Amino acid sequence: METAKKRRPFGFYVCAMGFTFERLAFYTVKYLLAIWLATEVTSGGLGLSDAEGAAMSASFVAWTYITPIFGGYIADYWLSPRLCVALGMILMGAGYLCTWQAHSMGMVWAMVILVSVGTGLFKGNLSGVNGLLFHDEEELNSAFSIQYSFVNIGSFIGTTFIAMLATTGLFGIKCSFNTVFLICAIFLFIDAAWFILNGKALGDAGKKPFKNDQREFVSAEKKAAAESAPLTASDKKKIVAIILVTIFSAIFWMVWYMAYMPAYYYFGWGDGADFLNHANWYIGSFQIPTSWFDSVNALTCIILGPVLAGVWAKMALRPKGDMSMFKKTALGTMLVGVSYLVMVLADMIRGDGQCSVFWLALVCLLMSVGEMVFSPLGNSFVSKLAPAKVLGLLLGFWPIAVFLAQQIYPKVYSWLATLPFIAYGVVGAVVIVFGLILWACSGKLDALEKED
Repeated sequence: METAKKRRPFGFYVCAMGFTFERLAFYTVKYLLAIWLATEVTSGGLGLSDAEGAAMSASFVAWTYITPIFGGYIADYWLSPRLCVALGMILMGAGYLCTWQAHSMGMVWAMVILVSVGTGLFKGNLSGVNGLLFHDEEELNSAFSIQYSFVNIGSFIGTTFIAMLATTGLFGIKCSFNTVFLICAIFLFIDAAWFILNGKALGDAGKKPFKNDQREFVSAEKKAAAESAPLTASDKKKIVAIILVTIFSAIFWMVWYMAYMPAYYYFGWGDGADFLNHANWYIGSFQIPTSWFDSVNALTCIILGPVLAGVWAKMALRPKGDMSMFKKTALGTMLVGVSYLVMVLADMIRGDGQCSVFWLALVCLLMSVGEMVFSPLGNSFVSKLAPAKVLGLLLGFWPIAVFLAQQIYPKVYSWLATLPFIAYGVVGAVVIVFGLILWACSGKLDALEKED
């Protein structure tokens, strides 16, 4: 067959680049928000505490992970998905304009609301439009793997270069935090123009609500039969498996996101008493931007994506098959737990001075490998396992893990900030034990997804 040699339609790149521009702005703001809020007013910040900055940053991320459920429902039944995507881009741009003009928390909350609503209309629906451009399941799987790389390219550019404009400066150019937020808004308006002006490349994909514009890989008769049939005992066990993986995922994301806070405030550098500067961010005379902690994550994801895809494909050829989703979740969780132990070791080694920034690079590498072991497989796991009649509901349920994590970790971080730093080591040990227990129980949990 020649399908593997077919070129992807230009519309695919229209959608993929849409993610690149959006993620570039999102991850720039996600990083700078926590720093900006905790920076002294005289240095261009809002002068809040690091705990308040962490909580606000968490709210910003959390709401962007819950609103796509509603945005997807709107595009399913009411509005053109393409209209939703374009409107979402414009709303996100307007949100970042609010932060450009923000000198109080009111405008920051306006940004959170606008970006959350915009993301809800944008995120899942752009993937849906992109999916309609393909008619073969293997082509679709490959396309979404490459789309994941476009997402991380945007994240990498944002945290490696754009965020630097407000911290160390880039090529001698240094801007205020507010000016960088304006740049993020401009990227979203460029994104909207790119998507709208290249509408022809999308053909008819996404012109009508998804409910009326389906191109399934199964027959309409089979789909209708599956949706009308009652849930079997096996179906219910598979739903339980999905819910359990989502809960375990929430625990993973809670400790994963919380690891950024000591990296920013305890080991990071910045203006104000909340930045303790316990790491040496210099290599020679070059001061490494704190935002590059995020960049290591994006770069690792870009590199590991195809590598791990090959590893899982090889493991799938074994007589016992690929590693189960429960084992991958356990392994990812244990790696994040180890990253906490590395942070504590770095703090012990530094004594009364500063530790090397390479310790933080190791922390981020462990976090990133932990993320890549299981996170990109979530939607695939749900798609394979979910009964047809609740597929959309369960795909919408999966991102709730990040929402829950964002609601919980700021409170845990505020409590840990009152304790000696070694408390992070206790957290790491607990997380590793949790991962080991999950690994040990994976045999029984795997049976939930395999029973027919």
